[in-house]
Amino acid sequence: MESSTTPGGRTRREATRQKLYEAAVTLIAEQGFSATTVDEIAERAGVAKGTVYYNFASKSVLFEELLRHGVGLLTASLREAVEDTARNGGSKVDALDAMIRAGLVFMDRYPSFTQLYVAELWRTNRAWQSTLMVVRQQAVAVVEGVLREGVDNGEFSAEIDVQLTAAALVGMVLVAALDWQAFQPERSLDDVHSALSRLLQGRVSGRP
Repeated sequence: MESSTTPGGRTRREATRQKLYEAAVTLIAEQGFSATTVDEIAERAGVAKGTVYYNFASKSVLFEELLRHGVGLLTASLREAVEDTARNGGSKVDALDAMIRAGLVFMDRYPSFTQLYVAELWRTNRAWQSTLMVVRQQAVAVVEGVLREGVDNGEFSAEIDVQLTAAALVGMVLVAALDWQAFQPERSLDDVHSALSRLLQGRVSGRP
């Protein structure tokens, strides 16, 4: 691995991989995985074809690592939202609300990845299916943790199904973000967040 760094502190190889991720996710979202070639990814990223294979053994490996990278960023943003809420003395509902906003911000920033990720969740014949399930669970687990703590401290009803509720909240944000981007682009992020926040308060909070 190269040790030189960019002004931003990332290694040169990390910067190259980021270019390849961005090129791949855009092309695959536009035309599908099978139709996208390594040559096209290299051209869109502005690198030689050999650079793709230097960083990833194959197109499938590149896509699998893309999923890890993208969901990893989402998971990190959810954790940061929870930590910021705790530092500010917020409740568990506040933490869930902060995660909703963090999720919308992420999906607004990476719409092609969001579209691709949701599409891949429904496929069952991909080589990276097991990887996708692992990284999905990492993101959902952040929400589950907040829900369990809320149940333990009495803020949430002990009758809620933590696993299903966490999956439902993540799914709500994913689908709402896709609908917003595709069919209601005139709405602001604040507007969409406000609508989901009201839904959260009415469906999850155990407080009067």
